[in-house]
Amino acid sequence: VMKLNPQQAPLYGDSVITVQLTEEDKVEDDVVFYLVFTGSTVQHCTSTRKINPGSLETISPGHDCCETVKVALCASREGHPVLVVAEESFQFVQDEAYDAAQFLATCAGNQQALNFTRFLDRSRPPAADVDFLDEKVALAFRHLKLPAEWNVLGAEQSLAENIPRETLLHFAVRLGLLRLTWFLLQQPGGRGALSIHNNEGATPVSLALERGYQKLHQLLTEEGAREPDSWSTLSHTVHSGDYSVKHHRGLGVYLLTAE
Repeated sequence: VMKLNPQQAPLYGDSVITVQLTEEDKVEDDVVFYLVFTGSTVQHCTSTRKINPGSLETISPGHDCCETVKVALCASREGHPVLVVAEESFQFVQDEAYDAAQFLATCAGNQQALNFTRFLDRSRPPAADVDFLDEKVALAFRHLKLPAEWNVLGAEQSLAENIPRETLLHFAVRLGLLRLTWFLLQQPGGRGALSIHNNEGATPVSLALERGYQKLHQLLTEEGAREPDSWSTLSHTVHSGDYSVKHHRGLGVYLLTAE
């Protein structure tokens, strides 16, 4: 039996899983290991990276629903058939970051909810927590199946009537969430939100300045500003029909997902 640590991961994936091999599976260098996750409607195959003779590392895939899936450890060696070496179960769960992303997505146009997020800001979390929050919520947001008509400004995107109001971009900038800001800018209404004033007359751009968030300010104002560096370790996904391939740059691991 192999040991997976942890034995669960959030739905949006991208967390590190360590695989402990048993004595008899610790094999020569020319063996390549894969993990195959089989869910009720989706299957994922991930490559692995050897940390030492007894353990491997991989990245949890993003999954389509909360459930327990079967994980098979497969070994492949040139000139030999692929073998299933061990099996284990693994759970995909909805965590707080996922809940937060869902909440933010649904309250895009809801002023009461957005004012509540301002209230949260008064108890400023420490920088390390902000970074963690930023990464997880942005990953979760990226994984949400947003409706086709979804817009950063909510359903009533009455940009023409220059009504002062809070936007999701104000929220992301106020907390200094670089990755979430970048994600929102790529969505419909993201660029439009840049010029919206809230009730104090602040735009997301002026908020970034006022709070001294230089990187964020650059992201919002520079033509052709690039994705934040801090994201370079995260995954890049390519979709093709019912398949998607994801490359996790940090570990150099590939994930194939098939419907």
